[in-house]
Amino acid sequence: MSSEKTLGTGAAEHLWRLSGRGVAAVGQLLLWVLEGIGRLLKPLLDKALAKIHGRPQPAVPLPSFGPYGTMIAPQAAQPAPTPRWMASWQRFFSSWVYAPVTGLLFTLAAVYEAGTNTDDLFSVQGAFAVAAALPLVWRREVPKPAAALVLGAAAASLLSGQAFLVTTMAAALWMLYLLAQTLPRASAGVLAVTSLTVVGVVYLAGDGLDAIPWPAAVAAVIGAIGLGDARRTVQTTAAEAREQRTETLQALGDAQRDQAVMRERARIARELHDVVAHSVSMIAVQAETAPYTMPSLTDEAKEGYAEIAHTAREALVEMRRLLGVLRSDAPADGEVTPQPRLDRIGDLLDQHRGAGGAAALSVRGTEHPLSATLELSAYRIVQEALTNVRRHAPGAPVQIDLTYHPDRLAVRVHNAAAGPAQTRVDGFPLPAAGGHGLIGMRERATMLGGDFRAGPAADGGFDVSADLPFRT
Repeated sequence: MSSEKTLGTGAAEHLWRLSGRGVAAVGQLLLWVLEGIGRLLKPLLDKALAKIHGRPQPAVPLPSFGPYGTMIAPQAAQPAPTPRWMASWQRFFSSWVYAPVTGLLFTLAAVYEAGTNTDDLFSVQGAFAVAAALPLVWRREVPKPAAALVLGAAAASLLSGQAFLVTTMAAALWMLYLLAQTLPRASAGVLAVTSLTVVGVVYLAGDGLDAIPWPAAVAAVIGAIGLGDARRTVQTTAAEAREQRTETLQALGDAQRDQAVMRERARIARELHDVVAHSVSMIAVQAETAPYTMPSLTDEAKEGYAEIAHTAREALVEMRRLLGVLRSDAPADGEVTPQPRLDRIGDLLDQHRGAGGAAALSVRGTEHPLSATLELSAYRIVQEALTNVRRHAPGAPVQIDLTYHPDRLAVRVHNAAAGPAQTRVDGFPLPAAGGHGLIGMRERATMLGGDFRAGPAADGGFDVSADLPFRT
């Protein structure tokens, strides 16, 4: 007995899944037919759109040139603007009023059709027509309950012997299409079997569908459910593709940012190596020359100075050995001059003015000596900020403020024009903070235990500011 029950359950499950596959196959076939028709009509549609929009854009865009003779890569041709009536329809379709308005219009059409068939507007047929059409008003908010009301009213109308109404059947097919979009494939198969069973009962027990050949009714039901299932499949596939593309772009952006951080840290380490090596070399030289400049030193003091010089030399050797990898990727014609300090910011301003930009420097507070590391970081932050201005807002006026506080140096670079443009990767924008220049500035400020901020300013320009503490 149990084996027969298990066999029956397995056969029912198999029929359930088979019905779902059949509905999916019909829906996919209908989609192919519609796509074929669309391809055949595409030339006519293109001609109609060309007449609406006027002369079409050139297929191959030409390159343009910047203010300094640099060639700008051609942008892809932009699609033709959407006609006003089509844009209005898209806004109406996306708004919440679309379902109530269209549902009420469909209900009025049903009432009108029922009134043309009977003299009494408040007849049983009119009640069934309203019951089958009015739930369409809430089809977006509560699709399944609305579908149950529409389909139940349509079936009751046919089984009770009421005359066939086009609006009632259209509402039922519409709800089958919408309901199939919300159901998994197997459930869509069950919906198809149930709907065909109801159609069969109507043909056998009533005369509501006698005016329609049964193959046409079966094809309409299967077609509506199949199209709904195919639509759900297309939407699901497109959503999965968008999600995968977003994840890929996010991973690519993270990898680019990580690589930029590594490169900037390597660059900072090379520069700091030069600064520290210079200081340690000075210690070694002064310790070695101390016995010659101070003849009155005791033997113990001379041995101490010699030990200091020996330790400094060993530190230089170890530093060069540990940072050899960082120096190996430096360019062959790298800098051989001392690392820049704040007294060379004037050269940066002259370079910026020579490129066509306006730049001004303001120094506030009481100036006092700073460490070489802090001055190098401040110089590089100003240098990178000016480079970003020339790249993203050429010709924009720039104001550089250096403010000496009791415990820190505040650096601010502001350009009054539009801020840095966002970098785009395969049509998806990456935030401006993902640029390598901003990453390098942030790393320099963080290395000193300071704060770094960058973003659009209130006047539409762009602000770069850093607080660099004197002691960390």
